Amino acid sequence: MSDYQYIITEEEGPVGIVWLNRPKVLNALNRAMVREILQAFEAYGQDDRIRVILIAGKGKAFAAGADIDEMAEEDSVSLELLNQFADWDRIGQIKKPIIGSVHGYCLGGGFELALLCDLLFAANDAKFAFPEINLAVMPGAGGTQRLTKLLGKTKALEWIWSGDMISAEEAFSSGIVNKLYPAEAIFEEALKFAKKLAEKPPLAVRLIKEAVNKAVDYPLQEGMYFERKNFYLLFSSQDQKEGMKAFMEKRKPDFKGY
Repeated sequence: MSDYQYIITEEEGPVGIVWLNRPKVLNALNRAMVREILQAFEAYGQDDRIRVILIAGKGKAFAAGADIDEMAEEDSVSLELLNQFADWDRIGQIKKPIIGSVHGYCLGGGFELALLCDLLFAANDAKFAFPEINLAVMPGAGGTQRLTKLLGKTKALEWIWSGDMISAEEAFSSGIVNKLYPAEAIFEEALKFAKKLAEKPPLAVRLIKEAVNKAVDYPLQEGMYFERKNFYLLFSSQDQKEGMKAFMEKRKPDFKGY
């Protein structure tokens, strides 16, 4: 457990769990809460015992958006001086795999937080949306960029311009969500997958994440060069030696992470 004000952290073996914990406001994200999420993620990122990070929400929602009360009186200069999205950028640089377990509302900043996850598992009752248009603003923590890379221009514009609720089924069929589960099973299923992923060789998991992320932004040939360098790099790891030796000896490998 932890002493954070807005989140709770706990560990299940090699899985570090971050619970969003403002259930009375449906886990609306204020700046202090985002800072605590970053702190927890970076702490797990430096903890050799933790191989996978799992994030979920307490109460009836994953996160129903940003804390509007906190932003209503801001202006462009104050937001620039606050460097409003610096913590979000650092969350996006976490090297370990991040899995999101989403139920209930996942709106605005909550949707942007979900899009920062590497994999998303959602309950059948989950609802996604970018409702910022109805407040005469727009997503600012990466929503327009990440959603467009996942959906393409026209579908992203439809979702962001309309501000309409998107069902879990549509998010799944659009490729936003990896798996759908009943609400009562969502967290346990996400945790089960996280534990399975934690059994994989950590360095290979990390370098695969790097290579796939580069594929989103790089031209194909540049991405291929990056992939190849990471492929070669893994042949300097003890886990590669252990993995291939275990395969030949027909036994389960014991990966150490180096």
